[in-house]
Amino acid sequence: MKRILISGICGFAGSTIALRLREMSAGTEIIGFDNFSRPGSELNRLVLKRHGIVVRHADARSTTDVEALPAADWVIDAAANPSVLAGVDGQTSSRQVVEHNLSGTINLLEYCKTHRAGFILLSTSRVYSIPPLAKLKVISRDNAFIPDPEAGMPAGMTAAGVSEDFSTAPPISIYGSTKLASELLALEYGQSFQFPIWLNRCGVLAGAGQFGRPDQGIFSFWINSWLRGKPLKYIGFDGSGHQVRDCLHPHDVVPVLLKQMAAGADGPKIVNLSGGVKNSFSLAQLSAWCAARFGPREVKSEMAPRPYDIPWMVLDASRAERQWGFRPTMALEAILNEIAEHAQAHPDWLEISAS
Repeated sequence: MKRILISGICGFAGSTIALRLREMSAGTEIIGFDNFSRPGSELNRLVLKRHGIVVRHADARSTTDVEALPAADWVIDAAANPSVLAGVDGQTSSRQVVEHNLSGTINLLEYCKTHRAGFILLSTSRVYSIPPLAKLKVISRDNAFIPDPEAGMPAGMTAAGVSEDFSTAPPISIYGSTKLASELLALEYGQSFQFPIWLNRCGVLAGAGQFGRPDQGIFSFWINSWLRGKPLKYIGFDGSGHQVRDCLHPHDVVPVLLKQMAAGADGPKIVNLSGGVKNSFSLAQLSAWCAARFGPREVKSEMAPRPYDIPWMVLDASRAERQWGFRPTMALEAILNEIAEHAQAHPDWLEISAS
């Protein structure tokens, strides 16, 4: 029987993927570990245990914790501090970001070397170079930015989004650098010690139960805050809220993970996984959606931009479609409805998850 080990299993991505794997991979043993540093993670632990998924308390940063984990056939690394502002916002430690996102991955790669396990990293769109993204010429259409069709685009980008060939040159944020360094080390470990490696650069993952923070789970944060009458504001870009991100439910990641675990080691190691242009939305469009569902309210504007902000970030996942048959099945509207229903059923979700 195959055993899959998931790091950060009690986070939103880790827990959602674990439960979906349980549904789609009968006969596979799924175990995971978490350090429970994020508010709300204990709630996911209870849900996972009810579905027969073993959850251990361990910290990926601790070598002895990782060494004590049972042997597995595959490791899915879903543990990370996922905020692009981590380490530079004056509220978090840059050293801790490096320890969480890079040192933890190194410990898991050593684990894979020891147990001859395959390794899958959930990476991020934030490994792509910020300056060309920030300077992208955009126009506003239907309260959302789109790349200006009359202007040239940087290499590796088309109207379909940012491809895997786009520059990863710094600056990409401390967070992005830790994920890119993790990718490079994973490729080296796989080549040096002959175990399979797959690297998935994910767009914005979103769905019910996502922890509501403005720097991480923006869709969940916005919907929960709108429903509860919490302050909201558009930051930067003339305070219009026209900045755009794509949206992907973690359920749509799982079929790719299963195919990667069943495949050999050949083929491109890095793919983008995203909702693409069809599943992209601006904050202003999200506000209009919330107003239609919950009623109108005021959103303030702050003209000053935040570090690392970019106007339009949509990943081109055509390589994953060619290689793995990837195609999102959950439309944006369904994802937003799922978040809204969860928000209505959990009136204290912001207080539980956003501290």
